[in-house]
Amino acid sequence: MSDGPHVTLEDVARSAEVSLATASRALNGTTRVRDDLRERVLAAAARLAYTPNAHAQALAGASRRTVGVVCHDISDPYFAGIIRGVMRVADRNGLVVMLAATFADPDKELACVSALRAQRASAIVLTGSAFEDRSWERAMAAELEPYRRGGGRVAVVTRHRSLRADTVAPDNRGGARAMAEAMHRLGHRRFAVVTGPGDLTTVADRVTGFREGLAGAGVELSERDFFAGSSDRDGGYAAANALIEAKHRATCVLTTSDVMALGAITALREAGRTVPDDVSVTGFDDIPLVRDLAPPLTTVALPLERLGEEAMQLALDGTTSARGRTRRLSAEVLLRDSTVKPRRRRRR
Repeated sequence: MSDGPHVTLEDVARSAEVSLATASRALNGTTRVRDDLRERVLAAAARLAYTPNAHAQALAGASRRTVGVVCHDISDPYFAGIIRGVMRVADRNGLVVMLAATFADPDKELACVSALRAQRASAIVLTGSAFEDRSWERAMAAELEPYRRGGGRVAVVTRHRSLRADTVAPDNRGGARAMAEAMHRLGHRRFAVVTGPGDLTTVADRVTGFREGLAGAGVELSERDFFAGSSDRDGGYAAANALIEAKHRATCVLTTSDVMALGAITALREAGRTVPDDVSVTGFDDIPLVRDLAPPLTTVALPLERLGEEAMQLALDGTTSARGRTRRLSAEVLLRDSTVKPRRRRRR
């Protein structure tokens, strides 16, 4: 499998303004290099994201049995569930998984893919949301196309608009639409949305679904109804505090992930609002721990492990497609005790 063009030792030497021999000795850790020259070489290698050929060669014998998995945050139970599915399939096929976390940084994601290409992974699975950024899409396509042409396999979880890759697509938009409709049927008319970053395609699709579901029921959301934060517990906590400070009168708070819902519930309780008596809260994903909350969280359930299993199977089955194949997985609204019919009460 050809890896396509990558940064060479010559590139590092040229950037550091040293000879090839000096660059090689510095990177190999020999003591026969002056400290100032070593620092220049190491700085140039880091700046250029250089992977030594010796490292790639050492991996080459086993590389055909190695797959790379890229996620945003391994501590997030959403990704843990997907990766568990990936690893189940990898284990059945005798594969070693190399895992990389990007912390939702688009540049880190590109660097991770470049490194996996250099290490000759036989397949790359992107489990995190794509970014709503045309320049990022072009850069990622430029990384993956030479890899695919050389025989590498690529699969992605969730919508990646311009990548010609096999895709496992959970119904984020339809699940969010169904949740919004369910909350309207429950009697809610005043909504707020606690949302992750809008430049992530998963978040964008879920927000679109919320808007569509409520608009179909005659409720239009305005920008004043949205409170954004990072896609984690602390982001949900901060966004809910902004909602409280804005004195928003929502009877139902829709969130774009379960972990954000956890932070939002904590913020609401600290402000003296009970869930669900004062305000209903919904999540998205159905990570395992939300069933054991008090009260259990109403959420949109996705088959997280199956997402990973399907993505890994697509990457390994050997079938090729010019545009990439898509497997769609449905979402399900699970009504639990964090949501109730809104009660009439006096304003505080």
